[in-house]
Amino acid sequence: MNQSDNLSIAERLLNAAMGHVSFDGWGDKTFRAACKDAEIDESIARLHCPNGALDLAILSHTQGDQAMLKRLGATDLSGLKFREKIATAIRVRLEVLDDKEIVRRATTLFALPHNMKRGADLIWGTSDLIWTTLVDTSDDYNWYSKRTILSAVYSATVLYWLGDTSEDHEQTWDFLDRRIENVMQIEKAKSRLRENTALTRLLAGPTALLSRVRAPQNSQNDRPGFWTPNSKDI
Repeated sequence: MNQSDNLSIAERLLNAAMGHVSFDGWGDKTFRAACKDAEIDESIARLHCPNGALDLAILSHTQGDQAMLKRLGATDLSGLKFREKIATAIRVRLEVLDDKEIVRRATTLFALPHNMKRGADLIWGTSDLIWTTLVDTSDDYNWYSKRTILSAVYSATVLYWLGDTSEDHEQTWDFLDRRIENVMQIEKAKSRLRENTALTRLLAGPTALLSRVRAPQNSQNDRPGFWTPNSKDI
């Protein structure tokens, strides 16, 4: 049996598209070329990828996520500090990418106004996978703040990586370390604020509201999380 026989139509199209994306981007021209190269009728291809090359770009990203999880699963992280584990996960996510130009083209695609939500969802999904893999136990508003901050760090690092020409991307990893250090400084500042009794009393109301936010219980939710009502809300 040919290995390609085990692939879905979308996966076959994605493999065929990779040779065209660097030149033509994630557009209709690439999608039609992929159909031709994979010997799949375009009408059939559209049934599996109704959004054309956009669906292939999304599939490419999710495959990168799975490659990251596979490599992280084979990596011993036990001796690392938590910030080092986060840095390692982001570094691995970038190292599993084969072609910068394909990522650059995808970045341009998801920067378009009508694709921005999809792009944000993908970045959030990557951040969620990293935290889940590192066994994040938070189930309150911290669940959201961790993923929001990591999404920002990951996005900034990808953009820096795209323009990095240093050997083995050393400048990118230095940039990543600085961004994580920035986050750590914010956390230290928050800790000092919590020690301020007067400020703690002032923020008692907002803190009480935030305490009612819970992490999602169903991974299939479109937008994660829910509001926990009290008796006065019902």
